[in-house]
Amino acid sequence: MSGTWRLMRGDELVGSLAVYDIDMPHYLCAFSPGPGWEPVRPLFEAWAAVQGPDADGSRTAAALKPIVDLGLVLVPVAGGEPINRFFLRINGDKARLRY
Repeated sequence: MSGTWRLMRGDELVGSLAVYDIDMPHYLCAFSPGPGWEPVRPLFEAWAAVQGPDADGSRTAAALKPIVDLGLVLVPVAGGEPINRFFLRINGDKARLRY
């Protein structure tokens, strides 16, 4: 995977991801917010704040469920099939993507 992806919520652009490196199993991306970013920003900030051990996974699940419920889709700018099953962590202008 390389290039640029649109992070979409329905027809609304949440942001753009540009892959710049790989740290297996994650793709490292530059993130540029789109018009749909502000309403979802707090959810990604809560997910980014989950650090350290989470023995039972409850903190991770509590942060991820609202993001999963958004129904976000990655659409490749260069064309191809959209991806709707992925993990994405956005922290400022950087993102880590795994699908």
